[in-house]
Amino acid sequence: MDQLGTLAETFFNWGSMRSAISDLLTTGVPNTLILSVTSAIIGTVLGLLLAVAGIARTRWLRWPARVYTDVFRGLPAVVTILLVGVGLAPQGMQIWGPDPYPLGILALSLIAAAYFGEIFRSGIQSVEAGQLEAARALGFSYASAMRLIILPLGVRRVLPAWVNQLIALIKDSSLIYFLGLTAGQRDLFRIGQDSAATTGNESALVLAGLFYLVLTVPLTHLVNIVDRRLRHGRKVVDQGSGTPDSPSAPAPVPVTASDPAPEGAARA
Repeated sequence: MDQLGTLAETFFNWGSMRSAISDLLTTGVPNTLILSVTSAIIGTVLGLLLAVAGIARTRWLRWPARVYTDVFRGLPAVVTILLVGVGLAPQGMQIWGPDPYPLGILALSLIAAAYFGEIFRSGIQSVEAGQLEAARALGFSYASAMRLIILPLGVRRVLPAWVNQLIALIKDSSLIYFLGLTAGQRDLFRIGQDSAATTGNESALVLAGLFYLVLTVPLTHLVNIVDRRLRHGRKVVDQGSGTPDSPSAPAPVPVTASDPAPEGAARA
């Protein structure tokens, strides 16, 4: 019982959580979203380019894309962040000053692009070859067929994998603290860590982890709903009976004695 009480006091102390919750909401959540969403957008665009280059027929496009993917997927995320954040710091100081956010976003985008590129490449290659052949037969150029037909079909198939990588990117954004952050630039993890170091209690860090759960768990359920909608479409609702998936039959037209007989019908 003493051990359980010590654990509860160390990790689930409401007083420590309450003292950190304001900073987590007003500073940590916005900064984490800025880092994650911006990096995801840039990484998605770069990933699509890498995917197309990775399946190109010319090796001068295919080989650099694969080398890039192997390097940035193989390096630990913290190493990439330090290489970009420290190695490009002098150029960053000249452009936007001491703010570490742009270099942090650049590092996260480069990491995300490598993973997104492989996800999109697998989705594109999963599309049947007949789709491209049919588009070319209809007069589409290769670029137009890829942009209008193959890419949308491939991206739709790998949407759950893309969201899984987005969740990993949200968690990797916590590594930006290695570049040094001011009080107003701290993300969720850094605020929890600072509070734990100040109070000697880990409850604020646990609360920061709960905030990460609040950000990531709904994404998983949302993408499952979207994926089901894309795969199966909307249910058809019969306006007459109100039951889904039951096509309504046309009402019979009453025939009276005064109605003329249809053309071609046998007369008595």
